[in-house]
Formats: sequence, structure tokens, C-alpha cells
Amino acid sequence: MLRKFSSLFLIILFFTTNLFAQEKPEVQIGGALRFNYNLSSWKEGQKTRGGDFGYDVFRVNAKAKYKGVKLNAEYRLYSEGFGGGMLKQGWVGYDFSPENNLQIGLTQVPFGITQYNSHNWFFGINYYVGLEDDHDMGIKYTHNDENWLYAIAFFKNAEELRFGSNSDVSYSRYSYDVGSSADGLYRNKEVNQLNLKVVRKLSSGNSKHMLGVSAQYGGLYNLDTEKTGDSYALAAHYELNAGNFNLKVQATKYKMNPENPADQDSEGLAMTAYGAPYLVASEATTYTIGPAYSVPVEWGPISNLQFYNDFGYMDKANDAFEDSFMNTTGVLVTAGNVYTYVDLAQGKDHPWIGPAWTNGLAAGTPDAEWETRFNINIGYYF
Repeated sequence: MLRKFSSLFLIILFFTTNLFAQEKPEVQIGGALRFNYNLSSWKEGQKTRGGDFGYDVFRVNAKAKYKGVKLNAEYRLYSEGFGGGMLKQGWVGYDFSPENNLQIGLTQVPFGITQYNSHNWFFGINYYVGLEDDHDMGIKYTHNDENWLYAIAFFKNAEELRFGSNSDVSYSRYSYDVGSSADGLYRNKEVNQLNLKVVRKLSSGNSKHMLGVSAQYGGLYNLDTEKTGDSYALAAHYELNAGNFNLKVQATKYKMNPENPADQDSEGLAMTAYGAPYLVASEATTYTIGPAYSVPVEWGPISNLQFYNDFGYMDKANDAFEDSFMNTTGVLVTAGNVYTYVDLAQGKDHPWIGPAWTNGLAAGTPDAEWETRFNINIGYYF
């Protein structure tokens, strides 16, 4: 009898232990430490020094799951000159099934090719007008199966850090959002935005095609007039994966109609990230194309080289404005947990690749020259 009781006890203990093991929360902590070297053609002092090498970012990633409810967060700590600390993303989600997911919080906007419409460290030109890897506060539903991917989302606003009745958008943010200019003008905020994205997946041999369209519509609340304008963006996009080859192509049309005060024109408005705002044309069409090819190697710790060229063109609707260009040629070197981007970025009327910071993506500079930035970003990811 005692032996039977002992056996029964062990069986109950076994199943109870496994039951509680399934109920145990799952937590993953990761992150990265990155350093950056750059040499810019328009910075005379930097050219004399042979470039500068310094701190880029330290970030912490946290993922958790318990009873089907998930957490995904990433906090980044840049230097004060680049905005300091900021939350890149942070959402709570639930998987209804392997194909259907709901996310609430600071989550990626489902627009265009995601996660990135580029391969290089600088991203593409769409990023600088808030249309690549943008993250806003809202709710998003995604369906993703073998043949279709579609997402619908509502965003109440961009990252809100101040919660004042008339407070400007904080400059400390990862992705570019509509905000206020450095001189206190063009004081707008993104509000009540709807997004819809549909992608058809096709396969042919070892080639996988993703052909999609995206639409975005939302409000622009002006803090001075207390009136709400609107904005929209439309995109057609295509991505190809064929063996080691990848291709990203996208055409995007956007228009923003702010209700600015009478003494401020509506041909441009302010956008901000990384601690500093600049002006952007209120209407433009962008075209991007980016091929990439990966080459596996066995060079000590180096296991892969991905070569790429990402090109972007911003055709501004105002004929008096100068168009903007961006082209980045480079290679991503993978060595264990170390990822190194070696980029030669060239730009014309681009705030991050040239001296025209405030107006590069707005009115631009007549007779602007192509500028060059050689950049090496080294990151250890854990």
C-alpha cells in the first residue's frame, strides 16, 4: 500500500511540477553597445583630425511572456548631444494564434517595407521624414500567414513625454515625428492616425516575393491655433529574397496640411528626433531602391559579409524647393556577436549628410553640392 501511495505521489508531483513549469514567466534580457567613427566632407576640423571615433549608444532589450501575454521593450541611451535616453519601442501583446497578434503601446507603424526599408546604418531617406521604422503610441493588429500579411492600426499620437495642455513634442526620440522647430514655430503634433498595410507573398523556386501597399491618414494638431489639420501617406513596395540576394523597392507619396498661424506658411513643417529638429517639405514623393548580397566566409571570427547599396530620392512638390538625394554604399561584417557597418554615405540637401541641417529636406540650398560621410559603426549585441 505504501509503495502504491508513493508511486501515486510521484505521478502527481511530476504532473504538478510540469504544470507550474508551463505557468512560469519567460524573460529574456539583451542589448548592445556601439561605437562610431565618422569622417565628413563638410567638417573642416574633422578632416584635419582624420575623423572622430566615439560612443554611439548603449541599449537594453527586454522580452517577457506569461500566460500568452507578451512584453517587448527597448531602451536606448545616447549621448546628451543626440537626445540622451529614449524608449525606442515598448509594447504589450497577445498572440491569438501563430498568425494573429495584437500589440498595445509604443509599437512600429505598419507602413512600407518593415522592419527596415534599407540595409545600412543610416537607414533610407524615408526614415528622415518619419516613414521608415517609425514607432508611435497606439494599438496594432497583425495577421501573417504563408500567403498574406496585413496589419491595421490606430495611433493616438507619437511618443508623449510631457502631457501638458500646450506642451511641445520632446526632441528626445528615436524615430522622426512632427514637432516644433528650434525657434518655437510650426508647433504641431501627430494625433489620431490610422494605418493599413497589405502584403501578398509569392514564391517561385528559391525566390520569395513580397508585393504590398500601405496607407496612412491622421491629424496634425497645431498648438498655437488649436486647430487640427491632416496628413496622409501612400506607398507601393516590393521585396525580393532569392538565396543570398535581397532587393527592396518602394515609392511613397505623402502630404501634410497643418493649420499653422497666418504668419507661418504651410510649405514646410518641423520634425524631430535625436535631440534636434529640422524642417521638412509638407508634400513630396520619395523613391527608394536597395539591393544587397550576402557572402558567407570563414575568416577567423568573421562569418558573413553583406554588400549593399541603398539609394533614395525625394521629389518635393514645391517647384521652388531643391530636391534631396541620399545614397549609401557599404558592407555589414558579421563576427560572432559583433556587427560592423562600413558605409560611404553621400547626400545632397540632406541634414545628416551635409551642412544644410535646418532646411535640407525643406527648401534646400540652391546649387548644393554632393557631400560625403564615411562611417564605421561597431556594435556588440548580446
